Amino acid sequence: MNYKSGFLFAALLTSALLGNAQDRARSEAAKARAQEIVRQMSLDEKIAQVHGISDSIHYRYVPGLDRLGIPALVVTNGPAGVGPGATLSEATKSQAKATAFPAPIALAASWDLELARQYGFITGDETLALGNNLLEGPDVNLARVPQSGRVFEGYGEDPLLSARMAVANIQGLQSAGVLANVKHFVANDQETDRGTINGIVSERTLREVYLLPFEAAVREGRTASVMCAYPRVNGDYDCENLPLLRKMLKDEWGFDGFVTTDFFAAHSTVPSALAGMDLEMPSGIYYGDKLKKAIEDKQVPVAVLDEMLVRRFSKMIELGLFDSKPAVRPIPAFEHGAIARSIAAQSMVLLKNEGGILPLDREKIQKVVLIGSHAMHSITGGGGSSHVIPLYSVQPVDGIEAALRSQTMIKLLDGYDIPAAVKAAAKSNVAIVMVGDDEGEDHDHAITLPDEVNRLVEAVAAVNPHTVVVLKSGSAIVMPWIDKVPAVLEAWYPGEEDGDAVADVLLGKVNPSGKLPLTFPARVEDTQAANRDCYPGDGKIVHYCEGLNIGYRNYQTHGVKPLFPFGYGLSYTTFHLDDLRVKRSADGFVARVRVTNTGKRAGSEVAQLYLSYPSITEGAEPPHQLRSFQKVQLQPGETKEVVLAVDRRGLSWWSEKQHGWQLARGEFLIEVGDSSADTPLHASLAIK
Repeated sequence: MNYKSGFLFAALLTSALLGNAQDRARSEAAKARAQEIVRQMSLDEKIAQVHGISDSIHYRYVPGLDRLGIPALVVTNGPAGVGPGATLSEATKSQAKATAFPAPIALAASWDLELARQYGFITGDETLALGNNLLEGPDVNLARVPQSGRVFEGYGEDPLLSARMAVANIQGLQSAGVLANVKHFVANDQETDRGTINGIVSERTLREVYLLPFEAAVREGRTASVMCAYPRVNGDYDCENLPLLRKMLKDEWGFDGFVTTDFFAAHSTVPSALAGMDLEMPSGIYYGDKLKKAIEDKQVPVAVLDEMLVRRFSKMIELGLFDSKPAVRPIPAFEHGAIARSIAAQSMVLLKNEGGILPLDREKIQKVVLIGSHAMHSITGGGGSSHVIPLYSVQPVDGIEAALRSQTMIKLLDGYDIPAAVKAAAKSNVAIVMVGDDEGEDHDHAITLPDEVNRLVEAVAAVNPHTVVVLKSGSAIVMPWIDKVPAVLEAWYPGEEDGDAVADVLLGKVNPSGKLPLTFPARVEDTQAANRDCYPGDGKIVHYCEGLNIGYRNYQTHGVKPLFPFGYGLSYTTFHLDDLRVKRSADGFVARVRVTNTGKRAGSEVAQLYLSYPSITEGAEPPHQLRSFQKVQLQPGETKEVVLAVDRRGLSWWSEKQHGWQLARGEFLIEVGDSSADTPLHASLAIK
């Protein structure tokens, strides 16, 4: 280490230590103030503060207490922007409008932590602008099966990617002065029977896979709150699960925030209170009169009730919510819309580009036909509680028209009349077919498109060699026509700027740099849906049969080739990775690799590091696990060094015998590349 780098390291270390000390001091001061407030409250006042109220005026709302300066808790749904909330539009008395950002699954496809922070900050800022102070997000449930109805709300199938995106998003949210609410804790991985299903998950699988994003959200993101979920896990409902809430989340992880319920996810009074559930939403079925009686009967200690309040008040004080009420103000619609457009474009994944037909050359295009159900209107997001009513939206045809020259003829067809679509495609220079799925809360979905949609794609491609399929989906899609179309772009749910963002990529204004955050299977039978016991269960129990082998790990363990692998994504330029060097560090190891843009366009690449473990006494680890990644932007011909760090935790596994993390001993295989299926750079590391 030279003098300058050593000085910089010391400065950064001092800054980090000082920041941690300041955080601790602020937290302790907030806690002391909260305790003093709670000491002055009557029992009835305390009971009124541990549940929401639900009437003709309020929903997602806990009233304040003016006598002691306690502000109302005003909740709005997330995580794709400000969704249904307690605060209604003054003009219409309905859900307020906000910026409809691209779906979180799209954000995950960017593999860009700075974008995640920006996404969080803007959604937090709009939360306050609309008079709310808690946003229900991020959602870090993993895409265990691509059929799950809320895959679009999360960050994909890999626990590390989800953890990193969640931490950045929470940091952005809370830097805006809003309470983050990471959800749904835990194993809320399907919508089918979500209110009754009992997930049977091994301790090791829970710890290494499904709990990892939540742990990062708590320990690193310092999330203010956690939402407990509907299902049971290993027999106990999530919101009264003593081992998970009290013993692990609060005692082991040191979570100092508060636990809210998903709406109507509470099932008891005494067990929930003793397990660590702090706030019942949206009303007080169990935490109203029943909790008061339980306290009077000495079934629940007053100290437990006091803790519920201190936890919430402390976090609200830390974020300044006791000292300043959010001032309702206009949202800068087009300024925030421009950010949403940029994120959407950077999140799109180019899956196929045979013959380099993309980007489209507008100088050579006289006629374009735009076909399909998802071409008729902007796809602003998925359905259910996360749905955002956009301030405005850009239709696909308007975005394409604005990006092309005015003399270009554009024809718009819904595609239901396949012969008419074929006729128009045959007469056009380019045929753009926009199709996709329709995900939403309360139901799972098929990952196959309807037969007539598949026939439409094949028929159009048969008559036009310049057919581009734009997928607008919240999850993976099976593509029986993949060999018959030259270009496929996964645009996800692009948000309110759909038309412009898609056009930016198709016409080359933005070079696509997204990478898949989940595997696209070749067949439905290659997913957990092949075995009903594994998904969706029998209505009562679902077994997490795959154990540690979620997503791409399962495909590689069993030698099954997917349609498109996790981490995959093309570009309009080309990249080369070389010169992998690995060196032990005090807490693990650091890998360095050179990334060069070998093409003719500026673009971004994601260097991905995967790790294979040595032999484990309690059973093998999956052979290939993402352990580090970094996105880098390069000009043509430019080379940059990327640093990929893995700490001790990344070299460890969870022992069910010891009930703790164990450092694996032996030789690790380190692989670096640009997807889970393309890792040409190899090195080894021995841990003795």
